[in-house]
Amino acid sequence: MIYAALWQAYRNSWEMSSGGAGSGVFKTTDGGDHWTEITRNPGLPKGILGKIGLSVSGADSNRVYVQMEAEDGGFFMSDDAGATWKKVTDRRDLRQRAFYYTRVYADPKVKDTVYELNVNFHKSTDAGKTWTTIRVPHGDNHDMWIAPNESNRMIEANDGGATVSVNGGETWTAETMPTAQFYHVITTKHVPYHVCGAQQDNSTACVSSQPPQGGPGGAGGGADQVFYSVGGGESGYIASDPRTPDVFYAGSYGGLITRLDRRTDQERQINPYPDNPMGYASADIAERFQWTFPIVMAPTDPGIIYVGSQHVWKTTNEGQSWTKISPDLTRHDPKTMGSSGGPITKDNTGVETYATIFTVAPSGRDANVIWTGSDDGYVQVTRDGGRNWKNVTPKDLGDFARISLIEASPFRAGTAYVAANRYQQDDFRPYVYRSDDFGETWTKIVNGVPANEFARAIREDIKVASQLYLGTEHSIYISFDDGANWQSLKQNLPDTPVHDIAIEERDLVIATHGRGFYIIDNISPLRQGGLKTTTSFHLYKPQDAQRGLDRNAAIDYYLKQAAQKVTMEIVDAQGKVIRTFTGTPENEKAPARPQGGASGSEDEFFRRPPDPHPPVSAGLHRVNWDMRYPGAIDFPGMVMWAANTRGPIAPPGAYQVKVTADDDTQTQSFAIRREPHILGHVTDQDLREQFDLAMNVRNKVTQANESVRLIRGIKQQIVDRKGKLDAKATAAARALDDLEQSLSAVENEIYQTKLQSSQDPLNFPIKLNNKIATLQNVIESSDTAPTEQAYSVFRALSGRLDEQLTKLDAAVKTKLPAVNQLLQRQKLDPMKAEPLKVEEKTTTSQP
Repeated sequence: MIYAALWQAYRNSWEMSSGGAGSGVFKTTDGGDHWTEITRNPGLPKGILGKIGLSVSGADSNRVYVQMEAEDGGFFMSDDAGATWKKVTDRRDLRQRAFYYTRVYADPKVKDTVYELNVNFHKSTDAGKTWTTIRVPHGDNHDMWIAPNESNRMIEANDGGATVSVNGGETWTAETMPTAQFYHVITTKHVPYHVCGAQQDNSTACVSSQPPQGGPGGAGGGADQVFYSVGGGESGYIASDPRTPDVFYAGSYGGLITRLDRRTDQERQINPYPDNPMGYASADIAERFQWTFPIVMAPTDPGIIYVGSQHVWKTTNEGQSWTKISPDLTRHDPKTMGSSGGPITKDNTGVETYATIFTVAPSGRDANVIWTGSDDGYVQVTRDGGRNWKNVTPKDLGDFARISLIEASPFRAGTAYVAANRYQQDDFRPYVYRSDDFGETWTKIVNGVPANEFARAIREDIKVASQLYLGTEHSIYISFDDGANWQSLKQNLPDTPVHDIAIEERDLVIATHGRGFYIIDNISPLRQGGLKTTTSFHLYKPQDAQRGLDRNAAIDYYLKQAAQKVTMEIVDAQGKVIRTFTGTPENEKAPARPQGGASGSEDEFFRRPPDPHPPVSAGLHRVNWDMRYPGAIDFPGMVMWAANTRGPIAPPGAYQVKVTADDDTQTQSFAIRREPHILGHVTDQDLREQFDLAMNVRNKVTQANESVRLIRGIKQQIVDRKGKLDAKATAAARALDDLEQSLSAVENEIYQTKLQSSQDPLNFPIKLNNKIATLQNVIESSDTAPTEQAYSVFRALSGRLDEQLTKLDAAVKTKLPAVNQLLQRQKLDPMKAEPLKVEEKTTTSQP
């Protein structure tokens, strides 16, 4: 026995309609071969029906529940498999916004338990007579699943994501999956920059563009440390004042605009026309602000803000007053401006508020040039600051297209790009245009974009003229020739709508409607023309790296065919090679080294990362140099607390990278620079002093660890010779013991030999190599010159280490030769002052 609920509905750009003759309930008892309509069986509503929620009890197949949208609709129950029905309740909170909700789920085990999803999540244990509200992590509930054999286990979906309960809804898991639906994206002038957008039914949100850095509290920020709302609401645009990046303007439906100053936490509503339009048809609204109406700052003057209703509004005093600078720039066809919702339930939320300006694009080249695009298909431009406007809509753009986004070229005053769509008219083709003459003529630029992939956003690179990025319903594309040809930039991006694009100084940022924000770090290769397929090997010019902001200097190269060997050398300003990385086919085939204890050993989490191996396979590759010089040597089993053996951070200055692919060598130059926000109070000389002291620390740690290697190398030989000595060779045995004791005394001052695991230092105090190594963290804790106390402690610890090295030197130069003479008398090989052989670095460090 199968039941089916049909729903007659449609939605276009200007209205949604729920209800009609096609809505109804049907039943089959032969697996679908024949169906019987039971819509008008006794007890069910008469007249027009809309959306219907339906569920059959797993405990009794005769028990059927429906939630019906109708004039006299409500929640109904049948105990005879749909033959007759009883209205149990017509509570409005169960059936409000019927098209958006109307979901019913019967408990698979308990006959009288049923769930109904709406703004809230409702549960009844008496077949719908009374209801309780179950608290879930978020509102606007749309779907759920109940385990057939364990009804306490369920998954519930709402506008915040998906959440799981294993105790019948008493508690729920956090909604932490990256499913945010962003409408637009901006970046701020914070350092590092923040990424901001309004997310469907989940507030505005700003996050840091940088992942958290190590150290107490995750110094350096990151999405987990920097996350905040900036006013406004779930829909629309955000603007951040570049002069004062903590001042935000954010919108939401109904024409809401707020100004938020995070420094004072003062949020003020500055709506251009604060007349709440909720529930009204477009024709009855004085100022028609779309669900996502535009809020943009003038690139030529961030003190000017533009917003769009059917008019363009302008403020020069942060929203204290607004000036209307245009007539109605929309088609405003009366047939598109009625109520939305259909014949039963009206739904005038602002989504279908129509005949509105959907995008505003002030020129960055000419303050008097402003472009607009409406949701009903008009492109307009003014060249005199709004006194006169001209309709310049592309002639082959169909009626009622949504002008989703206009990009005014940052390089050419007369050039603009349009991304439009007509998918709500059942036309899924991409509509993308370019004009170079203020809209007098347009060129359609869609070559390379799939014919069924409609466009949502287009942007021009801020550094390379005519390099374009296009966001579509499924992906993102790039053009290197002003839109003449497009190619996919999808990479690892899921199939998701790309609603907006922001180009940063070095990165590409996108807002997806369902998978959150994405960033491509360092788009330097794209700005150099993408793949150089006409050459067998190409090394791109690296982007200058900024200390503190960049954890790596990215080095990109292209191989048309696989190489047998790729060698990469980092060279300083004096021409000295400071790091060398080598890649071979064997390296590329080797499994990735476990991280974070994946191998089962706690050592893996603290081990110094290995040097990268440049890939040798064909394609575009990136190798990240961590901007560090070679580190100190270590030895097997070494445990350290709050230290490791990584190398010093490279100081600001000029560098080169030389890459050799088989016999072809190419060189590019780049620089390491200071962070922008410390330029005023930190000099390159300060950081040179930091580097010099860090190098001295590294060298001392190397000395310390080399001495441990040497001691252990000799002690290993002592064990060997003791095993071979004749029992009567007491003098030699005593000499070996004495040498071993002398070596151990030095070793125990340099390194805590009792350490075996990462937190053993809490039980056995650390020694000189660890103490000196810790200083590197102190010295490099920020981009500044070292403190006087850092120098002082380094001198003191170095002096203590030198004392031990002197003792070691004496033992090697005096006691070792004497022991060797005794060994030779026993016809045994003399021992050598050779360090312990080490095949792999194995450093353990507890932060």
